[in-house]
Amino acid sequence: MARVAVIGAGMGALAAAARLARQGHRVTVYERSAVCGGKLGTVRRDGFVFDTGPSLLTMPEVYRRLFADTGAPVERCLPLRPVEPACGYRFADGTRLVMPGDPRLVPGVLDHALGEGTGAQWARLHAASGELWRLVGESVLRRPLGGPAGLLRHSVRPRGLAAVAPWRTLRGTGRRYLRDPRLRVWLERYATYSGSDPRRAPGVMAVVPYVEQRYGAWYVPGGLRLLAEAVERRCAELGVRFRHGCEITAVDTSGRGVTGVRLTDGGTAAADVVVSGVDAAVLYGRLAADRRGRRPLAALARVQPSLSGFVLLLALRGRDPRTPHHRVLFPADYDAEFDAVFGARARPAADPTVYISAPDDAALRPDDAHEAWFVLVNAPRHGQLGAPGTVDWTAPGLKESYAERILDVMAARSTDVRPRLLWYEARTPFDLEHETGSPGGAIYGTSSNGVRAAFLRPANRSPVPGLFLVGGSAHPGGGLPLVALSAEIVAAQIGGA
Repeated sequence: MARVAVIGAGMGALAAAARLARQGHRVTVYERSAVCGGKLGTVRRDGFVFDTGPSLLTMPEVYRRLFADTGAPVERCLPLRPVEPACGYRFADGTRLVMPGDPRLVPGVLDHALGEGTGAQWARLHAASGELWRLVGESVLRRPLGGPAGLLRHSVRPRGLAAVAPWRTLRGTGRRYLRDPRLRVWLERYATYSGSDPRRAPGVMAVVPYVEQRYGAWYVPGGLRLLAEAVERRCAELGVRFRHGCEITAVDTSGRGVTGVRLTDGGTAAADVVVSGVDAAVLYGRLAADRRGRRPLAALARVQPSLSGFVLLLALRGRDPRTPHHRVLFPADYDAEFDAVFGARARPAADPTVYISAPDDAALRPDDAHEAWFVLVNAPRHGQLGAPGTVDWTAPGLKESYAERILDVMAARSTDVRPRLLWYEARTPFDLEHETGSPGGAIYGTSSNGVRAAFLRPANRSPVPGLFLVGGSAHPGGGLPLVALSAEIVAAQIGGA
């Protein structure tokens, strides 16, 4: 039985803690804030409740497996509800598309909304993405991956290599299969699921919409925050100890590997194993000052951090039961948005894509005469003035002026909420960095910008014996399903007591 110290209480760290406790280890979680969940946060005000992290759960079987493996089915802890339709889209020309969750219905819906033949274009892409998923899907995501070579080992046949096409970007994939420019824009938005630019993200990311449609989009009534609370309860049932308000300042090591962690109060805690749920750049750059971490730190310096997000929490008067759970309002110039967010001279995009989450959930509003909307736009990371690729989001008046700009953009796209607006709160990349410790507020750690970038995420097993990584900045990446898969990998690597 090993003594395990888990740094942070994000979803990947919680999942790892539960699995390791189930294996018989003595697990202690050290979390600097008063609550668990990491980026899966919540805001409550005047009877309105907002999820401030993910708005949908894909691949729910990953969490079903987590709960089943650690003692009881997830259905005993919280309900999961399919979201139908999956998402509504408004394109720059005013065209609207309501995408069903059932892939059997998609071709007909596309033909009706976008014109005859678009359904067949989507079907070709969907079939090709299904082949990709069979080659590089969950069987790869659930095991350690040593860079691009590790991926290609699963695709050694010429047909497999051609399907993976590591030389092709997501935009190139769209051009290969989709003639309708609106469908291309629809596909390219999935690059942002890893905080990336579709012009540089690998084409293999076409599996993301395939997975969303194959497994569906799901929601937890009461808010996805309840998922974090359910995993936390499972940890407690398994004997995991939590130390809140306790930040780790260093990982202690010797020639043989980790020996423990140091705390903000000056104390230390011995550990045979340390599982880090903090950003890999923070771990290798600040916490684990061990020469064996120099190589992964150097690799991180060669990749571009992921984008961040600017958020509006809108408390609205009045409610329309037909309001979609999830909507995306596209701009006329998608390239201009990514130029602004990822450019060396980064700036808030003047005409950004707007993502709206508005669950029809009585638990999130004071009564049936109101709605709570979570609005997100892609944004550059926070950084001090002059830092390449960042914006100083603490600049006087910037938060307020950009919030008003987003409301203007929504109104221009036929979603004017100002007549209904009771109040709003704006949250910047600086706020995200302050609350979660993610450098610059990068949502997914590193982006997938570049042919190799998606496969250069730090490995789950570090070069320092006994030090492991989970969460969005490590393999296999960010998002609720992937961070839970990182916990599976780490638990398997550490093994039972």
